[in-house]
Parts: sequence; C-alpha cells; structure tokens
Amino acid sequence: MQYDSRELERRLEKLKVLVVDDEPFMRKVVRTLLTGMGVRTIMEAHDGLHGLDAIRREQPDVVILDWNMPGLDGPAFVRMVRSPQTFPMPDIPIIMLTGHGERAKVIEAVEIGVNEFLLKPVSTKALRDRMAAVLLNPRPNIRSGQYYGPAPRRLVDIYRDEDDSKTLIYLN
Repeated sequence: MQYDSRELERRLEKLKVLVVDDEPFMRKVVRTLLTGMGVRTIMEAHDGLHGLDAIRREQPDVVILDWNMPGLDGPAFVRMVRSPQTFPMPDIPIIMLTGHGERAKVIEAVEIGVNEFLLKPVSTKALRDRMAAVLLNPRPNIRSGQYYGPAPRRLVDIYRDEDDSKTLIYLN
C-alpha cells in the first residue's frame, strides 16, 4: 500500500486508539506496536461492554478489536457500534485483530461492517498499513438494507446461490 508516511506520522501522533481485547498480553503487544508508530493516546478495554463504554466516554478515533471475548464478542460489538439509530459513534473505524483467519470469519467481518481485518500475530507493517487505510484512504459509510458500515472495497456483490450459500464477486 502506498501512502504519504509523513502525513501518516502526523496523524498517528494526534490519534486516540481504543484496544479491545480480553488478553492483557495482547493489549500490551498492540500498545507497544502503536507506541512505536507514534500513537500517544491509547486506551484499553478488556471486553466488549467496557469497549462500548470507552467509545461513549473517550470518543477514540480508531478501535482495534479482538474477535473472541467473553460476554460481548467482537462481532456483537461491531453490530452494536454500527447501529446509527442507537449508538453515538457508528462511523468509527474498526480494525478486527484476530487469530481466526478462516474465510467465513473474513466474510462475516465484511458483512457486519469491519473496516480492516488483521491476523495475530500482527506485524508493525501490517498494523501501520491498516491504520493508513482507515486514516488516509477512508471508505465512506453506507446503508444498504440492514447493513451499515464502510463501503466494501473491491466487493461488487454478495448473492445467494441455489444452495443458499453466499458468493462474493470481486472486481479484477
């Protein structure tokens, strides 16, 4: 991904990031990566409910979210945030950071409105590239039926086959 690194550095310094993960070690790793990139304001939440409260209270610019957490998991968290009728910040960029890279999880993440998807263990470069995508090349949020979230990148259509399975059609 090509981006203006000076502009990214300037944006990262002013950024407020919320890390929502039930594993203290993983929160520390992400905090260390973000600090190394120049992010100065990093908040943490140990589960989805505390994450929702932190968004309301602290109004971060970006959320980095785990998939599996006790109580309110990552997908349920995203669905709540992407509810413009009931949630105060439905447009906040969400980067899903998970150990679950199965195709079905990636498709679900797209369908619920995640901006970017990363696999653990994450590298500084991968995280920096996803931060650049949401900061320097943000996709507009759209409403399409029940969906509210970022306009899909390269995704043309999702339709149901005769066997009721979902098929993604991508631009070349």
